[in-house]
Amino acid sequence: MLMTTDQAREQIAILTKEINYHNYQYYMLDNPTISDYDFDMLIQNLIDLEKAFPSLVLPDSPTQRVGGEVTKQFRQVRHVNPMLSLGNTYSESELSDFDTRVKNGLQVNDVEYVCELKYDGVAISLIYNDGRLSQALTRGDGVQGDDVTVNVKTIKSIPLRLHGDYPSQLEVRGEIVMPHGSFNKLNEEREQDGESKFANPRNAASGSLKLQQSSLVAKRGLDFFLYFVYGDHQRYQTHSQSMKAIAAYGFKPVAYIQTCANINAVFSFIDYWNEQRKNLPFDIDGVVIKVNRYDYQEQLGFTAKNPRWAIAYKFKAERVSTKLLSISYQVGRTGVITPVANLEPVLLAGSTVRRATMHNADFIKEIGIYQEDTVFVEKGGEVIPKIVGVDEQSRKEGSCPIEFISHCPACGTQLIRNEGEAAYYCSNNDCPPQIKGHLEHFIGRKAMNIDGLGEGKIDLLFEKKLVRSVSDFYRLTYADLLGLAKVFLSDNDTKERLISFREKTVENLLSAIDDSKKVPFERVLFALGIRFVGENSAKKIARHFGSIDALSTATMEQLLEIDDVGEKVAESLLSFFAEEKNKKLVADLRSFGLQFECESKSDTLLSDKLKGMNFVVSGTFSTPERRKEVEQLVELHGGKLSTSVTKKLSFIVAGADIGPSKLEKAKLLGIPIITEEEFLHLINL
Repeated sequence: MLMTTDQAREQIAILTKEINYHNYQYYMLDNPTISDYDFDMLIQNLIDLEKAFPSLVLPDSPTQRVGGEVTKQFRQVRHVNPMLSLGNTYSESELSDFDTRVKNGLQVNDVEYVCELKYDGVAISLIYNDGRLSQALTRGDGVQGDDVTVNVKTIKSIPLRLHGDYPSQLEVRGEIVMPHGSFNKLNEEREQDGESKFANPRNAASGSLKLQQSSLVAKRGLDFFLYFVYGDHQRYQTHSQSMKAIAAYGFKPVAYIQTCANINAVFSFIDYWNEQRKNLPFDIDGVVIKVNRYDYQEQLGFTAKNPRWAIAYKFKAERVSTKLLSISYQVGRTGVITPVANLEPVLLAGSTVRRATMHNADFIKEIGIYQEDTVFVEKGGEVIPKIVGVDEQSRKEGSCPIEFISHCPACGTQLIRNEGEAAYYCSNNDCPPQIKGHLEHFIGRKAMNIDGLGEGKIDLLFEKKLVRSVSDFYRLTYADLLGLAKVFLSDNDTKERLISFREKTVENLLSAIDDSKKVPFERVLFALGIRFVGENSAKKIARHFGSIDALSTATMEQLLEIDDVGEKVAESLLSFFAEEKNKKLVADLRSFGLQFECESKSDTLLSDKLKGMNFVVSGTFSTPERRKEVEQLVELHGGKLSTSVTKKLSFIVAGADIGPSKLEKAKLLGIPIITEEEFLHLINL
């Protein structure tokens, strides 16, 4: 018997209520009351009903958790309340100064604070209208962010519909994080598919939120931690009361939070979590301290970029000691030799470290490393492991200092070290790691953006002699690729992974190769991998000359006319275009339809408001993409970008965590340091 629309509506309501209940028990209370199989059956029944009666699908249906929508572009939306960044410190004395400023500003003897963990993820604003999630925005530049609602709906710890006595308008802010378990699983899958692994859970979370297919986001295992509520202040007198009550609306109870009677209690909270953070199933990088009373927060107010009633205390990088087993020498695409320490595996900042960079021969000499030394390791910016010292007390008697190699480990060519350079390099351009390095650079996201090729697949194509030059990518056919497969060892040489080219993989790859022919000249120039020509300099060079023909015949004097192009870059360009094999490469790529001319010699300017001004954009912005957008705005309004702080500089546009050396030099030279918001005001945005 066929179901009527009214019967379907009633059944959908029953299923929705039951699924929401089980979601809440499992993801909010960690108290499952049904088997995974039975839950999946409920979801499938609802999906089937919604397919049969599409007009009955609700915007907050539990099936939104599964995903399915495709977003080609994330539109920018202005925040109702600006998402300001927090001032931060690594120093307890500066935290005491913050406490003094707060008490002086309020004219009180003591202040009650709330301490919360500083989650290392992506800040998000959730807007609820009449109890339904209507919009989810990233922080963006603090004034406006990207609408990622479709993707956020797949995160099971974010309620799609509130319950209880909620206000009609509610904005909830928090952090979207990728737990260690989800991160490790994702990287294992990427490794098996021959794709590059994410460096850390924060990058993985950020990348996941910007995926165009919400069904893929649903599989990433993201979680949400709430830390602030707008629209509830009239109901509660303090932040801690609001955080405690929010669970009544259907959110996960707020954990890892403590009310502190004074600054000494704050220090105790910091000390505890500095030690215990290694036991958490997700990454944190500090503690956030807030004045608890809302009336005190209002009284203290804001600076241009930070609330005066809150501050972030950031943990110093975690340090561990472990044994140096050996040193490997890696050959980069330009021939530079980088020493890498192979270490006895050790847990550091939530992951097992087996290798650490040693930079160059000078570093090995300066730090004084001997064979089989015990070394101290940190993660730079909580990402890249690096050796920061040696435990000389535990050194074996008779141990010898480590000597840098004299010949290339891949091809045996004697290494060269140019005067004034720290690195040794292999001058053999036919050295296999250099060729593979060029191939990997060429397909990169900032270059030709050929998706679907990771290091493993490049190795396989190289081994099968299908790709030895970047022009060979454009010769690949369906027949060449289908069925190619090989088992590789993973990075730690302990686990095998299968790299293979299946039908869909081949179709997607050939489509991505064809799409790359539309990439603009400036990125093609960067993709060529000319030594010392980075992304920014490639852009300036391409726009200055307008075509590869004009560039290839340029003189040293003409090259030096370009801002930020010095003698090293100019000499490298002259050397590149002097070689016959490079001329042939350019001719080959041109014959395949790649872009070797700018559409116009320079982009159409939006204004000349910044004409004659030089800018450095530095520090951490809401996303790496946002920093790029600020740099583009400088150029689109007639300004020029620089990478170094000199007396010619007009402004530094500073994000968070700007380097202390740049700050010191800017102050010494009297260069104004402005926020992103102040920069946007400068160009009237």
